[in-house]
Amino acid sequence: SSGINAEYGEDGYKVGMNEEEAKKLVRDAIRAGIVNDLGSGSNVDITVIKQGSVQQFRPYEVICKKSERQGDYTFPAGTTAVKSSHDMVPFSALRVTDEEVMEIS
Repeated sequence: SSGINAEYGEDGYKVGMNEEEAKKLVRDAIRAGIVNDLGSGSNVDITVIKQGSVQQFRPYEVICKKSERQGDYTFPAGTTAVKSSHDMVPFSALRVTDEEVMEIS
């Protein structure tokens, strides 16, 4: 997941972890990515690879359930909010009214 911190698992990793501890460590790392990156989806899927076997847990955990649509969101072909190019605001006409710079370390 793109929201995962590369070093997330370093604090939780220990030599000699059993399979359940390892799954939970991976789950926590993926969960952190999901929570910090809305485009990551909502399920944690884990694949355990051992010599001679591959086991998938899909989903291993559902972080948040998708809500059901309350209405019909289908529109006929050709429907658009912009009726002509005169209704569009050119990008050059926009101005910044508030700006905050975030430091990345």
